[in-house]
Amino acid sequence: MVKIGKIELGDFPLLLAPMEDVSDPPFRAVCKVGGADLMYTEFISSEGLIRDAAKSKQKLDIFEYERPIGIQLFGSDIETMRISAEIATQVNPDLIDINYGCPVKQVACKGAGAALLQDIPKMVKMTEAVVKATHLPVTVKTRLGWDENTKNIEEVAERLQDVGIQALTIHGRTRVQMYKGEADWTLIGKVKSNPRIHIPIFGNGDIDSPQKALEYKNRYGVDGIMIGRAAIGYPWIFREIKHYYQTGELLPPPTLEERIDICQKHLRFSVKWKGERLGILEMRRHYANYFKGFENFKQFRMKLVEASTEAEVMQILEEVYHYYAALV
Repeated sequence: MVKIGKIELGDFPLLLAPMEDVSDPPFRAVCKVGGADLMYTEFISSEGLIRDAAKSKQKLDIFEYERPIGIQLFGSDIETMRISAEIATQVNPDLIDINYGCPVKQVACKGAGAALLQDIPKMVKMTEAVVKATHLPVTVKTRLGWDENTKNIEEVAERLQDVGIQALTIHGRTRVQMYKGEADWTLIGKVKSNPRIHIPIFGNGDIDSPQKALEYKNRYGVDGIMIGRAAIGYPWIFREIKHYYQTGELLPPPTLEERIDICQKHLRFSVKWKGERLGILEMRRHYANYFKGFENFKQFRMKLVEASTEAEVMQILEEVYHYYAALV
């Protein structure tokens, strides 16, 4: 049984990665149904929380059915991170996660996210401050290092464990790699096999099939896997991996009816959550994956991307259903 603090996550937990403008409540809702064991909010700016910025505050919204759920924070200032951890604790998530992995310029170039991989003493002090600021378990998500010459994750794992984190997720790339090239899980495996490490270690990067998930679990010994991009528009990835892990058999892909149903639910919640304009805009990244592998889908995808009202999108999804149902 894998545990973070007192949170029991099963034998081989599957985590939904925190993704900016993706891991919002509508997306988390369909991933929870799809079988995610632990989910995180989109990463939240510690400075935004302290300033009471509306966008940052809205990201604190969590629902009972999402549990266990973690709030992920990022920032470059230790005191600001400490205060933001206190604020986040007040909304009663199950844990607080610190983002030391985000590679994007607007985060890393401000000294937050993966930038802390260039200043391990500051990362350790910041982590310790957050751990002391909350009674909740604190976890960390990070990368192998800043670049090829500074893959310091083994030292990072030991030092962060020493100041009290209760789980670590490692993305198998450096910051310089961004999301390019292949994720290297070798160092993730080394961290997991380090006799000094006793907290759960979760691997992240390039897991896009049940076969790969089980292969990497067996090869690198990780306690669980965090799924990011492979879940976008395909929340069934979690149940497929679980089924394969438990039975050695592949589940059939979701039916046309299931795809339409979940896509519609996702859309309705997205519009309800963010308003029609933004809700529809942010759904656009999901459509291609909801219907991945469907021949001639491009014509419908173009329509879906151009649609500007909920009613229009629903109408197009009806057309998609009738078109493909007739082909069966």
